[in-house]
Amino acid sequence: MITAFVLAGGGSLGAIEVGMLRGLLECGERPDLIVGASAGAINGAYFAADPTLAGVAKMEATWRALRRQHIFPLGFSSVVALLLRRDYLVRPDALRRLLEAHLTYGELERAALPIHVVATELLSGEEVLLSTGSAVEAVLASAAIPGVFPSVSIGGRVLVDGGVSNNTPISAAIGLGAQRILVLPTGFACALKRVPATAIGKALHSLNLLVARQLVNDIARYRTEIELHVVPPLCPLDVSPYDYEGCGALIERAAHSTRAWIADGGLAADPVAGALVEHRH
Repeated sequence: MITAFVLAGGGSLGAIEVGMLRGLLECGERPDLIVGASAGAINGAYFAADPTLAGVAKMEATWRALRRQHIFPLGFSSVVALLLRRDYLVRPDALRRLLEAHLTYGELERAALPIHVVATELLSGEEVLLSTGSAVEAVLASAAIPGVFPSVSIGGRVLVDGGVSNNTPISAAIGLGAQRILVLPTGFACALKRVPATAIGKALHSLNLLVARQLVNDIARYRTEIELHVVPPLCPLDVSPYDYEGCGALIERAAHSTRAWIADGGLAADPVAGALVEHRH
């Protein structure tokens, strides 16, 4: 039976997926392929380089050291972008350097574990599955939040964030032949006390809300078609997807909750939307 791990987007909440990966591997779960979108594409590409606990430990170290400026280095150039009417706020140079420093393979097809990255064609909104070619360019395309990062041209197509078309790409994994799917969602900040103050913070929070709603619908759609499991997201969660200060704590919480979920028979139960359904604390 072909098992796929499907990793959703979620900005800084992508740290949660790292904890989930640790918990899953510690309990003996191993995927045959990875499908990721947006932040999930970043994590998926990192994990595909070394799909072991040692590889996850390296991912943890990277996430624990991350700060907002490593992904969203706002400054004078962002003001210039507005003045020049450039169609994005943040240059992708910092994210590119981060990817180039940590991805040990040049092309997606050379990863130790098959990795597939979802992006969106900007003109049509069509979902685009990237399985070959430059790993860095594919991940940059999948994480290119419209208006925040520039679009990426691959194969003559202008691509943006995979979350626009399919942020939790269960359907893509099925199309690749997966018969058993474990979804690693980032969830959403259900316990935030106030709306994020910045434009990017608001955009990320809004996207996360949209993603959670989409995943609830996908669970209902695919739960009878394949063996589907959804690792429970953290709840309550009061961390904005634009806040990178608490990544270490998110990783530890997610690893613990994932192990507890498996110990309680989570992998033997039907998938539930649970904390993905809109709610407040």
